[in-house]
Amino acid sequence: MNVPLLDLKAQYATIQEEVEPELLRIARSQMCILGADVELLEKNLADYLMVKHTIAVSSGSDAILMSLMLLGIGPDDEVILPTFSFFATAGCVARLNAKPIFVDSQIDSFNIEPKLIEAKITSKTKAIMPVHLFGQSADMDAITQIAQKYNIPVVEDAAQALGTQYKDGRFVGTIGELGCYSFYPSKNLGAFGDGGLIATNNDEFAIKLKQMRNHGMNPKYYHKFIGGNFRLDAIQAVVLNVKLKYLDGWHRGRQKNAELYRKYFEKYGLLDRIVLPKELYKDSGQPNHHIYNQFTIQFEKRNQLRDFLIQNSIGCDIYYPVPFHRQECFGYLKCDDNEFPVANKLADKVLSLPVYPELKEEQIEFVVQKIAEFYEKN
Repeated sequence: MNVPLLDLKAQYATIQEEVEPELLRIARSQMCILGADVELLEKNLADYLMVKHTIAVSSGSDAILMSLMLLGIGPDDEVILPTFSFFATAGCVARLNAKPIFVDSQIDSFNIEPKLIEAKITSKTKAIMPVHLFGQSADMDAITQIAQKYNIPVVEDAAQALGTQYKDGRFVGTIGELGCYSFYPSKNLGAFGDGGLIATNNDEFAIKLKQMRNHGMNPKYYHKFIGGNFRLDAIQAVVLNVKLKYLDGWHRGRQKNAELYRKYFEKYGLLDRIVLPKELYKDSGQPNHHIYNQFTIQFEKRNQLRDFLIQNSIGCDIYYPVPFHRQECFGYLKCDDNEFPVANKLADKVLSLPVYPELKEEQIEFVVQKIAEFYEKN
């Protein structure tokens, strides 16, 4: 049996008849960048997220970069963020010649440990950037309490969490001053290429971000400040407008598959061998308390198991094998590896398994059977 980590062709088959006429319409109109379809996407996503403004941009990485630029972050400034995340979280800070300040993770959520944030704050701290990793919210109550105490803006990296709800019902990415999302094809809401979004309830921020994504230009050829080419293509907008109406259903499919994994890990007696992902806010009753952008488990002999699964035609991947404090490009920061015991442990033990909504139950059982087989041999 073949079980890919993600099967976008299976998803496309369910929406093909809706998407292709929209693609043809854009091709015939030759209205390729921004325009009415992008504006419609921004309205639809603002309504979905219950936020005043959304600004569609070129990628999730650019959403982070623009948010930091908007806040005026530059040389000698510091941004506090988790050491365990996708590279863009820290890379965008460094691109502005600011200093990323790394914080260890929580073992049960994979997210930043709020208890360690306050000790990292200095007079140079200009933002706190939590990441809602794998589709579950960071502890935003604790984070915003610290941010408000020191009057520091919060920029949420919600690249993997569009549609995730915090325990009070708010959508992540709308709790801080700015929220950043990605439409990379593998995300729960994925485009046909790169794309991103910034959410904010600040009117002035929204005006400036829309100007910033077009080189800071307004009116044409007049530039009050330097922005960049951060525009979204119309072809991505029409795809996302079709997909958005199915997003919550796809969340339900991923949640169902997560429950099936729990069922079969118990059936095959593996619960004492494997740490399954926690659903920290399930008791809140929010339907999107975890949207499972990834289904990530922890266990010993991770590399050997990964190789065994791949040999048996089961897709899997490690998110993420090298925390920021261990990355060569951040060697100049001279981080103390001992400050990050949880992130180091996660980097050695995590593996993400297929969880996409079109996955069949027999495929999930096959994955668990093979994991059980691995443990019998090892």
